[in-house]
Amino acid sequence: MDRAPPSTAPATPWGLVILLGALTAFAPMSIDMYLPSLPAIGQDLQAGAAGVQITVAAFFAGMALGQFFYGPASDRFGRRAPILVGVTIYVAASAACALATSVDMLIAARFVQALGGCAGGVVARAVVRDRFDHTETARMLSLLTLIMGIAPIVAPLLGGLILQVAGWRAIFWTLALFGAVVGLVTLLRLDESRSEATAAQARAENPLRAFGALLRQRRLVGYALAGALNGAVLFTYISASPGLLIEIYGISPSHFGWVFGLNAAGVIGASQINRHLLLRATPDGVLRRASLVGAILGLTLAGAAVTGLGERWTVLPLLFLMLSTYGFMQGNTMAGALSIDPSRSGSASALMGGASFGVGAVAASLTGLFYDGTPAAMGLAMALAMTGSALVLRLWALPPEPRVQAGPA
Repeated sequence: MDRAPPSTAPATPWGLVILLGALTAFAPMSIDMYLPSLPAIGQDLQAGAAGVQITVAAFFAGMALGQFFYGPASDRFGRRAPILVGVTIYVAASAACALATSVDMLIAARFVQALGGCAGGVVARAVVRDRFDHTETARMLSLLTLIMGIAPIVAPLLGGLILQVAGWRAIFWTLALFGAVVGLVTLLRLDESRSEATAAQARAENPLRAFGALLRQRRLVGYALAGALNGAVLFTYISASPGLLIEIYGISPSHFGWVFGLNAAGVIGASQINRHLLLRATPDGVLRRASLVGAILGLTLAGAAVTGLGERWTVLPLLFLMLSTYGFMQGNTMAGALSIDPSRSGSASALMGGASFGVGAVAASLTGLFYDGTPAAMGLAMALAMTGSALVLRLWALPPEPRVQAGPA
């Protein structure tokens, strides 16, 4: 593994970490909290399973598209204002979700909710790059994964509890309250971090030129696509998890949240191991090894899913390990991309986030399209995504490994 000089971790700004982690948690909170309520929503709004599932896809689409607005806006107008605009939209749309009288209204409100909620994540990553160098950015993004990763553990359990006590509409009122609280703390506590050089660069070009300049940088595109393909593994799991765990493996809905949370704990644990590895290794060195391990796990998972070998006792442990690669790869691919062109860090963050949600939505949709009542489609999609991620990293993003010169005989 590529080595970085041994270092001592600087003091962690925990207040900033918690706030930025909360901003990046809008997506998992908004997705995972309402998953247990999908059957109740369908029954109440007289919609079939396909119609209710579109509310998930609409959220993914909004998250992918909205980032391309907030990233350049944060470079031009500063980091705070786009977050506050996005949070305001999010709160209003969450209330509209709670008041929805038809599945079509809920789909539209979920799309707008995502357009607002994506501001937090895309700008939070830019704030990290404003304040830290390449390796420390990777370590800080691993910490944000720790905070953000709590959401997939807590959200389904909390959503199930709210559903039992107050019904599915109360879940969206809870999300509106969450957004309002995070927005207020942002207003009061988040300092502006955008540099004057970034502002000057943004004023000198329109957003399309900024994205064009980023897309011409091969290494940045390599990091972005590798991170998006790795993220597609997580998106595929999120969309396939109810069918896999409840329908195929017979896990009760009351236990669904615990299994879902266990896999989220794997992501959190891996991200914190990654944070400590980065005291002695470079982000690229970690990526080189993690992507290879992920590809091997993906191919093994696909084999088990297609053949049915071992059923849940093989598929679920391999799935846990596969999802854990997210903790090693996301922070490091993001830090790599943001290091290529720091003067366009907001736009680069948007490109990374938009690619992740876009590729993830396609992977999840294809998995659903080819679902045949077995884990085969999910396993094959994950294997293709992880193998593609490893290949893209090596072909486009990672510099060649230094060759060790043999000493004299």
